[in-house]
Amino acid sequence: MSVSRLVVKVGTTSLTTDVGEFREEIATSLVQGIDVVRRRGVEVVLVVSGAIALGVRRLGIARPTEAAVLQAISAVGQVELLAQLAQLFRARDMEIGQILLAPQDFGDRRQYLHARSTLLELLRMQVVPVINENDAVANEEIRFGDNDRLAALVSHLVHADLLLLLTDLPGVYDADPRRVSGAQLIERLELDDFDSVRAQGSISGRGSGGMSSKLAAATIAARSGVDCLIASAGTEDVIVASIGARPSPSTLIPSLGVREPARRLWIAYATDPEGSLIVDEGARNALCSSSASLLAVGVREVRGRFMAGATVEIETVAGEVFARGIARLDASVILGTRGVVVHRDDLAILVQSSGADGVR
Repeated sequence: MSVSRLVVKVGTTSLTTDVGEFREEIATSLVQGIDVVRRRGVEVVLVVSGAIALGVRRLGIARPTEAAVLQAISAVGQVELLAQLAQLFRARDMEIGQILLAPQDFGDRRQYLHARSTLLELLRMQVVPVINENDAVANEEIRFGDNDRLAALVSHLVHADLLLLLTDLPGVYDADPRRVSGAQLIERLELDDFDSVRAQGSISGRGSGGMSSKLAAATIAARSGVDCLIASAGTEDVIVASIGARPSPSTLIPSLGVREPARRLWIAYATDPEGSLIVDEGARNALCSSSASLLAVGVREVRGRFMAGATVEIETVAGEVFARGIARLDASVILGTRGVVVHRDDLAILVQSSGADGVR
């Protein structure tokens, strides 16, 4: 594969130990790899996790479960993470620039364009952008897999050729290799095979995203026109190999060759639904065939307690989830009105395209 712009995501379990120590040997190897590929003309954007793990160790406390406390700890750990990385990059005569984003930034066109212009300017100045989720001021709980999905959305943002997801496993298996001795690595995985893959979560519990999170990110990347490679951060020269013959072992999820709008990808894959709307067949046909908005008259049942602005799944009476959207009304008032529940601009239809789920 020909790669001129690469997004690399490194997870918590790769950058920190079980007790929250920074894994300098892994980080040094990755920085060296970034240096090598940049000298070959490849632009690199780095997405990192690990702020909470480092913050917990820095403060000398047990990892809490309360969202507000985790957010405060992430603010401490973010300083530590960037300090460690800056030292390693500067040792190889490279500068880094920090950008804090959240998947929600991709739902607003102005925010999307601002983020894109900043990233491209950093690359033009030959600075390596280092991106993390803006955990410290997020308006909801730190969620499962956000940095994986965030990395995929960043690959869309910068028109990357490849998204490299580095984790503590060498790729996707047909079963959890830490529990099933005969588990086989899948070297190439198509999107329409995802349902048959048993995607197992993180075993250690220190990271926020497991393998199912990687597959969600790969879906976003593939529909952004970006190939995705899942590999182990501990594989020798993994970054250098990714722009050539590809590292071994690893799993490649190829692009579909399309580039769908970032906002629809955000609605469809990067947000967590807070409820669901059960609609009649007439509403389903209108949404899928004529790009209509969802009106309250077509809603038969509302499940969940959500406010206006929440992401909701849209499904048939038979239970088929065929769309996601941003609700314009609170759950409690939908059945008592005749207004627009989900506007067509806030709607992502899940359809069948070439044997795989798509978005429009």
